Formats: sequence, C-alpha cells, structure tokens
Amino acid sequence: MSDSETLRRSPLHQAHIEAGGRLVPFAGWELPVQYSGLVDEHTAVRNAAGLFDVSHMGELRVSGPGAEDFLQWLTPNDVSKLKPGRAHYSALLTEEGTYRDDLLIYRLAPEEYMLVVNAANVDEDFAWIQGHCDQGVRVEDISSQYALLALQGPKASEILAPLTDVEIGALRYYRFSVGKVAGVTALVSRTGYTGEDGFELYLHSDDALAVWRRLIEAGSPSGLIPAGLGARDTLRLEAGMALYGHEIDDSVTPWEAGLDWTVKIDAGDFIGRKALMDQRLSGVSRRLVGFELKERGIARQGHEIVVGADVVGRVTSGTFSPTFQKALGMAYVPRQLAAEGTPLAISVRGRKIAAQIVKTPFYRRS
Repeated sequence: MSDSETLRRSPLHQAHIEAGGRLVPFAGWELPVQYSGLVDEHTAVRNAAGLFDVSHMGELRVSGPGAEDFLQWLTPNDVSKLKPGRAHYSALLTEEGTYRDDLLIYRLAPEEYMLVVNAANVDEDFAWIQGHCDQGVRVEDISSQYALLALQGPKASEILAPLTDVEIGALRYYRFSVGKVAGVTALVSRTGYTGEDGFELYLHSDDALAVWRRLIEAGSPSGLIPAGLGARDTLRLEAGMALYGHEIDDSVTPWEAGLDWTVKIDAGDFIGRKALMDQRLSGVSRRLVGFELKERGIARQGHEIVVGADVVGRVTSGTFSPTFQKALGMAYVPRQLAAEGTPLAISVRGRKIAAQIVKTPFYRRS
C-alpha cells in the first residue's frame, strides 16, 4: 500500500480536486496546502475572505452530570464561566504544567461539551481523557461525524448571513449557535485561526460538500476563494497564534508561551496547577517573542537564535509575511533578552542574519 493510500481523506476531498488543490500529507490526512497560490489565498483572507477545510481537527464529546467538574479539573481555564452557546480556548496540561495539547471547549448544553483538539493528537487525547474520566462522565470520539469549514476574512459575515438563519450580527466572538446553513443543520461558531473575523461551521460529514460549493458560489463575487494549509499558517503566524508542535509542546508552560490568560489559577484545582503556581513564584527563565529579520533571508523552525557568540534559543515558526513584505518569526529566548527592540541574529545555513525582537501579534485587525 502506498503512502497516499494510507492517508485519510476529508469529506471535501472532491472539492479540493475540483479547485486544483495541491494535496500533501498532514497529520495523517491528505489535505490541500494551496490552490491558486499561498500569497493569493493569504491576501484574500486579509482583504475579502477565504474558505478552509479543517475537517482534520478532532471532536470529542464530554457529557453527563459530572462533566463541568471534570473539565474544570482537566483543563486550566474556568469552565464554570461557560454558558451554553459559549466557547473558550484552553489546554490539556501535564502534571509539570506543560502542554499535552491546546483545544477549544464548547458548552453545548448544561451537561454536554464538545472539545476540539489537534488532528495529530486525537487518539492520544481521547485515550488520556477517557483514562482520567470520573463516574458520571462520558467521553466519546465523534470526529468522524463532523466536517469543519472555516470561513475567514472581513467579508465573511456578509457572505454567510444570506445563507443561514443564525443571527450573524448578534453572534459575538467565541459564541456559537446551531441553525441552518445552505439548508442543512450546522453549528456556527464565531472563531478562527487567522487573526480575522470569521466563522467555523461544524457540519455532518455528508452535508459538507454541498455547503462548501454553495459558499464558494455565493462568495465568489465578494472575492471569496478556497485557501489551504500554507495560507492558514502564514495568517496565524502574523496574528501571533501558537501552533502545537511549534510554539507549544510538552516542554512549554502557558507562562512561558504568553498564554497566561488561559489559566485561571484561583478557580480551583486542575492538572498542572501546582507546577504552574511554583513557576509563577520563581519566575520563568524564557519567554516566547516575535522577531523580524533586518536582512534578506527567512528563518525557519529549528534555526538557532544567536546573541554574540552564544546560542540562546531556537526559532519555533518563521515565514515571509505577505502582509508586511518582510521575514517574521517567533522563538523562545531568555527572559532578560525578551524586551522589544533587543537585537539578535538568526543562524540560517551557517550565516548570521540580523534580527530584532518586535511586539506581537505582528498583525491585529482594525
């Protein structure tokens, strides 16, 4: 069996073929890295809208009378503050306070939640959560039931509104509602991973292809185009959003990653709380920062950060920014070197390229 035959295919695979998507392996899936071109797709999302297939993300249902207390202990953000129709960003942490994964938690009903986890971690997350499950709590992997579309960009609202009975104008950030989109039932969430306004649509797998085609048809006059993994990565990097396996992993804590707003240390006990309390008292030794190159070149994950003769860190993500027309990236550096304006160098193929720490996020929508 060839590698391509072992990869999972999205319910939207046919749409990617029709749109000329260049398919690549990603987290066990065959997914489009681009269609018309990364820069075109990136620019469309910043100026109009792009439509992404993110059906590879995993969905886990946690339900039962003990679900809230269980998730309050399992994750560091305050689940008790979520009302049905609201979602928040959180994490699965180790006892050392480092990341097993990052995730979104949706409160579907008083005793029912949906956890959205990274594609590469679905099986491991499910087994780990199930292994910690309390009495009165049920955990199910419902990933195969869902397709997930992300409609992102400043024109996303005007494109989606005529196609849905959900009151888009009343839907605030990190809120969601269940209604009809192009005639089929969908969970419509005002969330995304691009730094732009937009929506994520959770649909039954069998309905996804028709909805994708309807959105493209309706949105094309407004500049909507399909967008792939490549643009998704450059967009999220400009927006300073962490990516599991790059900015966060099992060696990194939320304090170090600048994600302390996801940790409600006083809301009660949770996995990793003691380690995070200890680190908050002692202080972090390193911080995640953004940088821009001052010379020609592109920094990539793993490139060394150099100050003088010393290697002080490594790049976690780097790219050439289509929006700013310069090379940008993120890296962990010692706390004493983390101030905005600090000069440093990136070692790229044996050449030291001058860089400078800059404020993040690089891009913030108006």
